[in-house]
Amino acid sequence: QVQLVESGGGLVQAGGSLRLSCAASGGTFSSYRMGWFRQAPGKEREFVAAIKSRGGTTYTYYADSVKGRFTISRDNAKNTVYLQMNRLKPEDTAAYYCAADRRIGPVGSTSIAAYDYWGQGTQVTVSS
Repeated sequence: QVQLVESGGGLVQAGGSLRLSCAASGGTFSSYRMGWFRQAPGKEREFVAAIKSRGGTTYTYYADSVKGRFTISRDNAKNTVYLQMNRLKPEDTAAYYCAADRRIGPVGSTSIAAYDYWGQGTQVTVSS
């Protein structure tokens, strides 16, 4: 069973930065596609970014709303995936969730159902 624990959320002013971390235990982390999702109050959970490694190449994919501002990365030695968030906007306010896909779907697939394991979430609040 894979367990995911997010950290790094908090309160930041618009234009600021945060780095979220997601530590994984169990399973074979290095082979999994990893994703970040977010959910604002009253809204559906939405895809933010994904990363997977295959044949020595790392692939990433981003939602249009965060492209150019957020960067997803992973450290397989630490079983950790990161989300660096820069130039934050009030509309980025949400609970952010880390997820793992053991079936290793396409990096550009944004389907929530494709992910098998989820963390408990970390809150990000961006003030204007």
